Amino acid sequence: MSSKTIAPTVGTKETLPIALLALVIALVMQFAGALNINVGIGSIVVFPMVWGLIAGLLVSVQKFKPLGVDLQKAASALVSIAVFLLVARLAFNIGPNLMLFVHAGPALLLQEIGHLLGTVVTALPLAVLLRMGTATIGATFSIDREPSFAMVSEKYGPDSHQYRGVLSMYVFGTLFGAVFITLLTSLVANWKIFDPLALAMGAGVGSGSMMAASAGSIVAAYPEQKDAILAMASVSNLITTMIGVYVGIWVALPLADKFYHFLTRGKDKQETAATGATAQSHRVDESSAEAISDAEASENRKLVTAIQESAATVTVPLSIAIPILTVLGMGTAFIAAKGFSWTIVVGYLVLMALVLAGIGLARLTRRVAAVVWITTIGAYVSSPWFVGGKWLTEQTSIDVLSIATVMLTLAGLSLGKDIPLLRNIGWKIIPVGLVAVTASFLFAVIIAEFSLGFWD
Repeated sequence: MSSKTIAPTVGTKETLPIALLALVIALVMQFAGALNINVGIGSIVVFPMVWGLIAGLLVSVQKFKPLGVDLQKAASALVSIAVFLLVARLAFNIGPNLMLFVHAGPALLLQEIGHLLGTVVTALPLAVLLRMGTATIGATFSIDREPSFAMVSEKYGPDSHQYRGVLSMYVFGTLFGAVFITLLTSLVANWKIFDPLALAMGAGVGSGSMMAASAGSIVAAYPEQKDAILAMASVSNLITTMIGVYVGIWVALPLADKFYHFLTRGKDKQETAATGATAQSHRVDESSAEAISDAEASENRKLVTAIQESAATVTVPLSIAIPILTVLGMGTAFIAAKGFSWTIVVGYLVLMALVLAGIGLARLTRRVAAVVWITTIGAYVSSPWFVGGKWLTEQTSIDVLSIATVMLTLAGLSLGKDIPLLRNIGWKIIPVGLVAVTASFLFAVIIAEFSLGFWD
């Protein structure tokens, strides 16, 4: 029986340098702001969080003054706490809008099945066919955005293939998602075979930028129903975001994992075993290399070696991680707000208290993940039924993307050690991403169309 590997803990010596570096990069990128690139048929908006990811990656791979692997691992450990901070912020959007569940109607809730089935049923088999390995699971269980990091990070670890799959899909969606869904929605809307409200529901894929781009295309096809389309798309996107955590962690992620292993039928034992060094401490089955071609065996052994060299996960004590992330987060939030604000200071204290409560309850119960505790508690304390809920919501109205800038800057700084593994995914994420977005939208529209007809 193998025992669970306990990740070594790093202190201030390894953590402070990477924190200072992340602070400089995040502040500069947040100050630089978003870049709007007009491509004729639409615009690509490159947000500060993407610049932070790219800058962090460039710093981590440069050879002039190499960034030590220990520092990169410390950055990776900070990411796992930063994602909880982001989930906590998103949770405070849920409470004030809980009544939307009552008024939305069955069609709005049922269309979420389309987003689930669209990615897992279509994009996952394609990723398996393209031999993306276990990164397939993270890349195709959902196209929901920030919460996906927390789900996969907690289940598999921030150094796992599954986590790199999420990161790859996130980058794809950020850079290309809005433009692609604009083209897709324009095409489908001009078919004139779907109810525009069903199209609006399908636009709620869990990404604000993609929802806005998609809704704009629907409005162009049905201008007389502009208000209804925009309202329905917004509510649909909110519901997808709100229940996406629960569907993702309890349905989509386990389903994608099982479906992947059913399709591969153990062909990725080596990669799974090596990934388990960070998540479950499995051993590599050397005999599996003998059952495949010499070329594949050699490639697999190189991949396993690369994984083993970067897979020794470390942890940063909360007593160090929380102050660091608070300083980083406040810095980017002040820039986003264009000045100092005591509301931001109080808001961060509230968010960090929620993160600590969620982590503490997860350790106490051992069965319910921290991300579920954080989301549920945040939704309740920001709801009208909680005394002080309105005040808490006002205090935590921190710019969400400023938190994402911190998270992705740290993620970029941790990626240098993973370059061989990211190369293994490479261009494959593009066709997989296109299929995932297409299927998620179309499946949701079709289900919404039939649901509207049935309940009418």
